[in-house]
Amino acid sequence: MANNRNEPREFDAVRGGEAPPPVQGAVLGGIQGVKQRLASSEEETRIGALSSALNYGNTGLHVLINALEHNSAKVRKTAAKLLKNIDKIQVKAALKKYKFWTTFEKYYEMPSNYSTTFANRKVIEFDPVIGISDTVDTAYALRVVPGEDYYTKSVLNSVDKLQIILQSPLASNIEALVFGYWYTRSLKDYTFRPVLDELLGASEKFTNLKALFIGDASRFELQNISFVYCNLSYILLAYPQLETLKVRNNCYRYSSYSNYEVGLEFSPIRHEKLQTLIIEGVGISNEVFEEICKLELPALEYLELWFGRDRYINHNSINEFISVFYDNFPKLKYLGLRYYDHDYPDNVAFAIANSPICENLVELDLSMGKIGDEGAKALLKCSAIHQLDTLNISDNCLNNKMVEKISKLDIEVIADKQNPQRYYSSYG
Repeated sequence: MANNRNEPREFDAVRGGEAPPPVQGAVLGGIQGVKQRLASSEEETRIGALSSALNYGNTGLHVLINALEHNSAKVRKTAAKLLKNIDKIQVKAALKKYKFWTTFEKYYEMPSNYSTTFANRKVIEFDPVIGISDTVDTAYALRVVPGEDYYTKSVLNSVDKLQIILQSPLASNIEALVFGYWYTRSLKDYTFRPVLDELLGASEKFTNLKALFIGDASRFELQNISFVYCNLSYILLAYPQLETLKVRNNCYRYSSYSNYEVGLEFSPIRHEKLQTLIIEGVGISNEVFEEICKLELPALEYLELWFGRDRYINHNSINEFISVFYDNFPKLKYLGLRYYDHDYPDNVAFAIANSPICENLVELDLSMGKIGDEGAKALLKCSAIHQLDTLNISDNCLNNKMVEKISKLDIEVIADKQNPQRYYSSYG
């Protein structure tokens, strides 16, 4: 006798407990039942539904993969945990995309050595003799190693190496490039401007370039490296297929205090493909900060900015920045506002707490700053903070009691390396 398809199976659930459902009730059977329970307002019901999804083959796997985008941190984490040990191509691809930044090299101070990985690729120093081989899993580095005797022997600088690469028949297949210490024989010029100019002219050759790192220098080298009026929007326009742009610099843009402008610049443009934007180093100016706010980056998922010691990043700018998130960066999952060392260090926490931005974020990184207990209290009062997977507030100025309190949040909290004595020390 054939089984009645309307009867619940072993792994199905019936709404209303063990009692027979009323005539107008619904049997939560099959994968549709899993989807309905996943839409429940009860957290435990949603978590239970995820476990049941594994019993429905590929259809259930798709439910779990879609759950990685759920607005509940617990649902996302549970789905990731259930998928972790499943050896299927579509599952591995989904997990790689989920919190893809976990494979990034993260620094809690400016690194002493060069990067070894970039954009999920191994960084290999370009050797003109060997040339180009692997273009998928490799980021080719065009760096000049400090200590070489530039004046007694011939040394290829970054532009020289770039010109050699452009002659390769595989140039159009290269996906990632890393530029480090730029060398020129003029002691007055340690900028990356020649590299950027060369890149702009090479866009027709690098048709598959997806990741670009400009300024892979140690904290010691950065003392001599600067940007002199470099508009990075030109790079974005020249490379519409670019997915990752990382910049490390040591310059502000105090045009009113200098005879010339130094630092970065962005013009208000739209870029459809950029997923990751990182500006890392000693700091960026208020002008650059406001220019980033005006970029339209509909695919951006990861944004990391190091503010540094620019006292002119003001509270109004922070609020303006937060207010454009939903329009300009609708897919943002990771926000890192790091190295926030200003006269009013709690402002960034206040601005975030008073906005709905955390509702869409997976991770909020406020590490390496001077946020104190007042800023932490504001974050605790923000209901949307519970939607995060991870809150990183390490290396700030919280006291032990506040660390204990914020660590009780039902999300992953990173709150080590606190030093309350540093709070507002910039006034001194």
